[in-house]
Amino acid sequence: MHTLVFLSTRQVLQCQSAACQALPLLPRELFPLLFKVAFMDKKTVVLRELVHTWPFPLLSFQQLLQECAHCSRALLQERPSTESMQAVILGLTARLHTPETEAGTQPLGRKHTLRVLDMTGLLDDGVEQDPGTMSMWDCTAAVARTCIAQQQGGTAEPGLAPVPVEVRVDLRLLDAGCLRRVDLRFNNLGLRGLSVIIPHVARFQHLASLRLHYVHGDSRQPSVDGEDNFRYFLAQMGRFTCLRELSMGSSLLSGRLDQLLSTLQSPLESLELAFCALLPEDLRFLARSPHAVHLKKLDLSGNDLSGSQLEPFQGLLQAAAATLLHLELTECQLADTQLLATLPAELRTVVHPFPVDCYEGLPWPPPASVLLEASINEEKFARVEAELHQLLLASGRAHVLWTTDIYGRLAADYFSL
Repeated sequence: MHTLVFLSTRQVLQCQSAACQALPLLPRELFPLLFKVAFMDKKTVVLRELVHTWPFPLLSFQQLLQECAHCSRALLQERPSTESMQAVILGLTARLHTPETEAGTQPLGRKHTLRVLDMTGLLDDGVEQDPGTMSMWDCTAAVARTCIAQQQGGTAEPGLAPVPVEVRVDLRLLDAGCLRRVDLRFNNLGLRGLSVIIPHVARFQHLASLRLHYVHGDSRQPSVDGEDNFRYFLAQMGRFTCLRELSMGSSLLSGRLDQLLSTLQSPLESLELAFCALLPEDLRFLARSPHAVHLKKLDLSGNDLSGSQLEPFQGLLQAAAATLLHLELTECQLADTQLLATLPAELRTVVHPFPVDCYEGLPWPPPASVLLEASINEEKFARVEAELHQLLLASGRAHVLWTTDIYGRLAADYFSL
């Protein structure tokens, strides 16, 4: 059931441009209901302006989106829509860029007094979300990016101080003892952003899998801020006691792998280091570390394993031969003969690229950008597959699955090994 006030508010918001113009003239007591209706009906333009001009010190989702006297719908029990959450974040961005002097010169003497944005309490049941909704992790990462960008970029007008806003977001509503994996890939948080979030993630002491991207700790290009952030990140990684899988894809770890892996309290069984610009000393350390003899899954894609890297790579495979079940080596510059000569006997799956001589009309040497767009000669590839099968039979490795499917079903999940 909806009250007359609720229905009138919904009617006011039908024309979003007119509603935004009227906001300075409306009693601030209407703002909570305006927010709930705009959030519910995805009136994103109004929602953004409401956050930007919020007339109270606190904007709390738990207070505004619960069942109320005007509307029995409890939005906290539903997954938030992506459009509404993005509108709130855009309003927060505009609020963070509002100088203190401007915030106090609003119509009718109203000030932008928002000091705390509390986004805790949103539903997140841990299952796959609808494409039109946003998970709690997505909300957290998006808000973190906004706040970090503001810290790095500062206010757009020199000499004017931005208005500080405290932002509160949930990491998880699940039982901390049941959470096994956290996936923060593709969020572009960078090392600085991860240093903010990882301490909270580390509270989940039974976490077995952590997937990260873009953690840059390149020893060849150190900086003061980068070194401080990297040391802090390493210290937080040492808090995980049950970690068995670690993904660090697209992270610059040249000459720093020893620092990362030495902080972990237990040996890893799955390690993803794709496109990490690894050096020979990184591979040598991994081969000698306690992790090597426990590895079930290893991804070294995107690292040049030829030349001076070949010998330490072979040593690593020998160290992991007794346990390794899944190996990914894409864009590693390895010749077929080099790869076949060093594969662990117990390996079950090999993800490999299409052989270069199966492409049509390639220049030599072929750049990676061309390989992404070039077409495959299916007849040539079929012959290569047949030859490969015969090689595997001759070497007693017919049980090994060779596939070019990098991201599909054949890409083994650690928990299924």
